[in-house]
Amino acid sequence: MELKQKNQSDNNFEDVLDLFEIDHVYANEPIKRIINEPNLEDKQSLLEKLKDKILNIADCELKKNSTQIVFGDGDPQSPIMIIGEGPGQKEDEMGKPFVGDAGALLNKMLEAINIKRPKIYITNVVNFRPPNNRKPEPSEINRYSAFLREHINIINPKILILMGSTAMEALYGQTLKISKERGKWKELIVNQNTYETILTFHPAYLLRQPDQKKYSWADLKMIRKRIDELKISI
Repeated sequence: MELKQKNQSDNNFEDVLDLFEIDHVYANEPIKRIINEPNLEDKQSLLEKLKDKILNIADCELKKNSTQIVFGDGDPQSPIMIIGEGPGQKEDEMGKPFVGDAGALLNKMLEAINIKRPKIYITNVVNFRPPNNRKPEPSEINRYSAFLREHINIINPKILILMGSTAMEALYGQTLKISKERGKWKELIVNQNTYETILTFHPAYLLRQPDQKKYSWADLKMIRKRIDELKISI
């Protein structure tokens, strides 16, 4: 598909493009990868079991200071999975990821590449709100990474989008910098399954640093291109 340009008449799309400066486009080519066929077991049942594991986690300060678990949102059968950082106040209140200001921006970002949010699956690295919306500590990221990897295997996406440094650190370690690694296709191996993965900035970061939106727009165009190359219906 071709993305619409600024001079077109779609007012909603015009509003979306105003969020981004679209003169920066990167030409990184995605790497090829092989992904296992989806598990025949019912995903909903597997997700409920995983949710119960997280709910029963012991001695977790995040859990003690949260209203409820924020597990996931969207279509478990989706070929696209987004991973963010952790719940904020709004997410903690509603029990869903990306429902605050960052979630509103995420929705617009997805709309900009003709993706409807209900058609994808979204979760976070940690499933309980960190106090005062702080970044999860390394020990917390490490503790929840096993749950996150199981979550990925259950959804088994064709494209995995990591938003923000916390998601990157949970799955690639703490030696990388997202400013250098964003906008590149990578392979992620989780329990012998291989996932095609791209890193990009978290919407909350873009709200604080709006000058970085042009780079996220470049990443979004790469994602749309790969969706079309893989002939994913979304």
